[in-house]
Amino acid sequence: MSDGIKLFESDDLSAVGRIADFAKKRVTGDKVYFVLNRQLNPTNICVLSCKFCDFAKKPGEDGAYAMNMEEILDHVDDEIHEIHIVGGHHPKWPFEYYVDMVREIHKKNPKVQIKGFTASEIDYFQRRWKVPPEESLAILKEAGLQSMPGGGAEVFSSRVHKMLLPGKANADRWADIHKIAHNMGIPTNCTLLYGHVEKYEERIDHLIRLREIQDETGGFLAFIPLEYQIGMTKLRPRHTPPMDDLKMISVARLMLDNIKYVKAYWVMLGEATASIGLNFGANDLDGTIGKERIAHAALAESPAGVAKAKMVSSIKEARRIPVERDALYNEIKVYE
Repeated sequence: MSDGIKLFESDDLSAVGRIADFAKKRVTGDKVYFVLNRQLNPTNICVLSCKFCDFAKKPGEDGAYAMNMEEILDHVDDEIHEIHIVGGHHPKWPFEYYVDMVREIHKKNPKVQIKGFTASEIDYFQRRWKVPPEESLAILKEAGLQSMPGGGAEVFSSRVHKMLLPGKANADRWADIHKIAHNMGIPTNCTLLYGHVEKYEERIDHLIRLREIQDETGGFLAFIPLEYQIGMTKLRPRHTPPMDDLKMISVARLMLDNIKYVKAYWVMLGEATASIGLNFGANDLDGTIGKERIAHAALAESPAGVAKAKMVSSIKEARRIPVERDALYNEIKVYE
């Protein structure tokens, strides 16, 4: 804990970054990974009222939407390797609709890898439809689900949970669901939402808990630091400064020595900061995304999607080696 706090409180960002970059190079050298993917947010209708979220709407509220199957399948094409599904906790969509969603996506493009449903959504399937995680994940896996995103963790701090997301799955529940997934052969990502009301100690505690889970299961593919987008919620008056973003990436790389990939998530960081993050311990830029809705509902200033050529050039400009990957980090093409 104390070492992590010292890193966050250090005035020498360059030194912290150099150490993190060295640690990263020991793992993957100069390679930086990206994936051709689409973000699918099938609905923003949600029973929760998380105070940091600009995406969620109540039924009938202006801007609320719920996609039908035809609209969902419009997000699937032959060029992508991954489709990332995450959305609101819809009060009327039965669990079977999500199963059909996965099955129909898999049927349309059997080659696309389906990464879907946060631990919070899996928890909601039990609370709303009485389908426990072991059962829901087994059914979804049979339908074509191959991995899970890391969202819904936010910050594990009980103080922050009570303040910002009292109705959402807590830290222990999030951890339990990810362990269940790992034990079923479903790899997952993990995240930390930072830059709102959390303290450095709470960030470090969160990272330590993730490291302990990884020691136990080895099921985390990547860690994604998620910069809080101020949007209309106004939990803080301005965006997290880039220096804190870079320090967050660096500290994550050094604290999570058992997680191979750390992302500089350009959707929330912006392309410029994400590119710099490749020199501060990050070795993944996520993907081409397509039309992302959640961060952009909170007025994220990045574009909603980028072309593969732009992703490759951004990585080369950072003097790194672009590597196109699939959802499970199998290398598809190295752009020397």
